[in-house]
Amino acid sequence: MGNSLTREQAFWVLNDLPAIGPVSLNRLLGDFAGDPVAILGASRNELLRTIGVGEKIAQTILDWERHFDLGKETRKAEALGARFISRENVDYPLLLKEIHDPPIGLYCLGNYDGNKSSIAIIGSRKTTLYGQGIAREFGRELAARGVCVVSGLARGIDTMAHKGALEIEDGVTVAVLGNGLDIVYPPENIELYKRIQTNGWIVSEFPFGRKADRQTFPMRNRVISGMCQAVLVVESDEKGGSLITAKFAGDQGRLVCAIPGRIDQRTSRGCNQLIRDGATLVTSVDELLDELNFTTRSPKAEFLEGPSMESVYRTDLSDEDALVLSCFEGGQAFDVDVLASECGKSVPELSAQLMMLELKGCLIKRLDGRYEAVFSGLRQ
Repeated sequence: MGNSLTREQAFWVLNDLPAIGPVSLNRLLGDFAGDPVAILGASRNELLRTIGVGEKIAQTILDWERHFDLGKETRKAEALGARFISRENVDYPLLLKEIHDPPIGLYCLGNYDGNKSSIAIIGSRKTTLYGQGIAREFGRELAARGVCVVSGLARGIDTMAHKGALEIEDGVTVAVLGNGLDIVYPPENIELYKRIQTNGWIVSEFPFGRKADRQTFPMRNRVISGMCQAVLVVESDEKGGSLITAKFAGDQGRLVCAIPGRIDQRTSRGCNQLIRDGATLVTSVDELLDELNFTTRSPKAEFLEGPSMESVYRTDLSDEDALVLSCFEGGQAFDVDVLASECGKSVPELSAQLMMLELKGCLIKRLDGRYEAVFSGLRQ
C-alpha cells in the first residue's frame, strides 16, 4: 500500500511511527532523495543502509500499517478541525526548515502565516507577578507591532505571553505543544486554547493521544526556538526548561535575550545566568526589535496611552494602605512578620489589613506565604 500513498500521507505515516525520531527520519529522507513514499516502499536492506537505522526501526517501517491507521487518524483530525502538514507544505514555518532536525510534519489548528516575523516569549511555570506582568506587556506590545508571539501554553510566563498577544484586536500568537493536539495541558488553559485557534495557531509534532513527558518537552522547545527570529526569556530558575530552549536558540543561530531580575529571587537566576553567558539584556520591546532590525508597524494610539507599571498606588486607598504598599515599591515579597516590623504594626492588625488589600486586588499571597504587590499598570 505504501506506493499508493500521496507524499503528504507518507510524511504523516513516518512522523507518527513509534521509536523513530526526527534525526533518523531526516537521515532517511536524505538517503531517499526526500521521498517519503520511497522509504515506506523500501526493502529491509535499503533501510539499513541509513546511518542510525537498525533492525528495530527498519522493522517498524516495514510493518507501518500495524502501527498507524491512516484512515482512523484522518477521521480524528477532521473531528478536531486539525490537519497535518508536511515540511513540503506551503504552510510549514519557513524558519523551522532551517534547523538541523526539523519535524518532518506538524499537526495544526487555526491559521498561521509562515512568513510573519515571530518572537518567542518563554519562562518559568512558577513565576512572580512581576514576571507575569512583563510577559503580558511584551506579548501585547509585540502583537500591537505586528509580530507573532510564540510560546508553549504552559502555566506562568507562557500563558501570560499568549494572553497579552490576544489583547490586541488582530494580535497573533502560536502555541507549540509538548503533547498531541487533542490534549489540553494544562487543563485550566482550555479557554486560552480555544482563543488561540481563532487568533493564531496551535501546533504539535506529536500524534493524537501522545501525552507530555520528559522527552516531548525538549522536542517541543526546539520547535519554539526554531520558528522564531529571537527567544526572550522572562523568568527562569537555573535549571528551568527555558534554558534548554535558549540553548536550542543559540545552536540554531537565533537571537537569545533575557529580562534581568533580582539577584535574590530563584526565578531570576536563569535569566541572570544567560546574560552573564552572553545573552542580550532587554528591558523594552524597542530594544528587542532594534537588535533584530525589524521593520514593524506603529502601535495604535490607544495602545500608546495604556497604563504604565510605575506605581502600586490607587486613588481609592487610605493613607494606611498606601504606607503598607510603599514597602513593596522595590518589588520585594514579604512575610507578615517582616512586613509588620517594616510598617511598625502588630501582626494581627497587619494581617487584617493585608486581607483587605488582597480583596482590593492590590496584593496577592504567594504559595510560600509571602505577599507581593500587584502593580496597577498590569492588566490582571
